[in-house]
Amino acid sequence: MKIKQFILKHKLIFSFSIFLFCFGLFLMLFLRMDIDYFWHFKAGEYMVRHSTILTHDVFSWSLFSYPWISHEWLFEIILYSLYLVFGKYHLFIYVFFITLGLLFFLFLSQKKEYLKNLPFALLWTVFFALVFTGLSGRPQLFSFLLLAVSVYLIFYYFYHPNSKRIYFLPIISLIWANIHGGSSNLPYLLCILVLFCGLFQFSFSKIEAERISKKQIFTYLLVVFLCIIAVVINPHGIQMLFYPYQNMADSLMLSTIAEWQPSNLNSISHYVYFVFAFITLLVMIVSKKKIRLIDAIFYLFFLYLGLKSIRFWFFSYIVWTMFIFYYVPRRKLDSYSCFLLLSFSCLLLIIFASSFSYSKVLSTKSLSDDAISMLKEEKPKKLFNYYDYGAYLIYQDIPVFIDGRADLYSKYTYQDYQDISRFSYRFPELIDKYQFDYFIVPRKSGIASFLLIDDQYKLIYKDKECFIFKTK
Repeated sequence: MKIKQFILKHKLIFSFSIFLFCFGLFLMLFLRMDIDYFWHFKAGEYMVRHSTILTHDVFSWSLFSYPWISHEWLFEIILYSLYLVFGKYHLFIYVFFITLGLLFFLFLSQKKEYLKNLPFALLWTVFFALVFTGLSGRPQLFSFLLLAVSVYLIFYYFYHPNSKRIYFLPIISLIWANIHGGSSNLPYLLCILVLFCGLFQFSFSKIEAERISKKQIFTYLLVVFLCIIAVVINPHGIQMLFYPYQNMADSLMLSTIAEWQPSNLNSISHYVYFVFAFITLLVMIVSKKKIRLIDAIFYLFFLYLGLKSIRFWFFSYIVWTMFIFYYVPRRKLDSYSCFLLLSFSCLLLIIFASSFSYSKVLSTKSLSDDAISMLKEEKPKKLFNYYDYGAYLIYQDIPVFIDGRADLYSKYTYQDYQDISRFSYRFPELIDKYQFDYFIVPRKSGIASFLLIDDQYKLIYKDKECFIFKTK
């Protein structure tokens, strides 16, 4: 009987692995080239070609040579290096293999928990797709994988005090600080959160807490210190330690950048996160097991982050994955589950093979080739550009007024851009301040309507997307 169970268990592991591989391919149907990809790519190209790490801006005319915390420099070099090796398929290679690595890490790090209730494991994997916000060429994908590894190490040491795996966390912090420094503070913050949870021991109603040993307290404190030191080891030094907090305290960025917007019940597309959070809480409450304090605290902490900003939705998914299966009731293993998993895998594979077109990914442009040709011919020195056009203009070697690096512009020109693009009362003052010689703006914008009727500006190009004006 034990041999049969052993064989069945390994068949299920194999079948679920096949399912995850096909599920990863299926997710690639939603792969798109995010507009920020273009300036990331160009930054990587610049650093590789010049054998340097960018610490100052080289892409705008408005802030040229100003200090810039390129907290994603290593990702950008990796992205461009993938291009040198794989050509136009580099974006697919990057997104697919990091996504697949994340799927497999979440599964293999706790495969026994996944397999004890396959219907719930399948439902949970569906939520992966629904709240996943990383299907583009951006460094967030690396952060997702690094977060998964970090939470696993932190939780594992909590329940296995003799393990030495926790000492890998400072290495994770070092990598994170250079690949996507904007969220590299999480490893040491989560250690502090675990330390707080480990100070208590009680059992009250549905909640129970387990106190950790003095040795564990010392180890967590040591790891916190080492993680902080690791974060400082980057081209920008100690600035990276404060960078995430400065960003989160920037009210202008928080109010204008889409991914920083809070979760909103008035937006139907946001309901998926509320449903996901509710199901997670419901599973914990109805479980026959008591809710561990560490799980409750981590649930509430990442629920707060997810409600505060949609960019943290998938962070919640990763962290909650590390404990939710503990509360799921066990189901009897059966061979029918293998057939079901393989059937789903075949279906996903057929859908991917019949629907995927890499040309659609590559065709994502914010501006037409004709518009770019016009700008290159005119060679503007002080171009006013729409925010979403900035990255693609950089990709085409055209100096910009602003682009997706809002953290660079926030202290200097970002508010001015907002006032100009919204055609505020400061518009005349700002036009005089910057002395723009060209404008490229969306057809359906207030500033376009103004430029069309003002004799100082001449319309020199138009298409379905934009207008280009020249100052007379």
